[in-house]
Amino acid sequence: MAENNKLMISPKGQDPGFLQGLSRQLKLILRLMADNRVNVLLKILPIASFLYLISPFDFPGPIDDAMVIGFGLYTFVELCPKDIVAEHKNTLAAENNVANQSKSRES
Repeated sequence: MAENNKLMISPKGQDPGFLQGLSRQLKLILRLMADNRVNVLLKILPIASFLYLISPFDFPGPIDDAMVIGFGLYTFVELCPKDIVAEHKNTLAAENNVANQSKSRES
């Protein structure tokens, strides 16, 4: 079970970097939001996180905004069914591998 949580989206041995990792995590979240197998109530977490960001109520500064959004998105992925998360991570990894192979052929 712990192995499902550690599925890598990038090829083995390669660190995708912060921005690429963030981009892939957002793609994963968008895929999970669009997946009908994910509970509708779970989909409230990322939506509520972003609504908090644009709400007129501001608590002690911008750091709490980042923490609320990060916690909401992390919790959403963790509460989604592990097999569905693994399926989407594997699909994203495959798409990334195809993109990397086509880039290497162009070089």
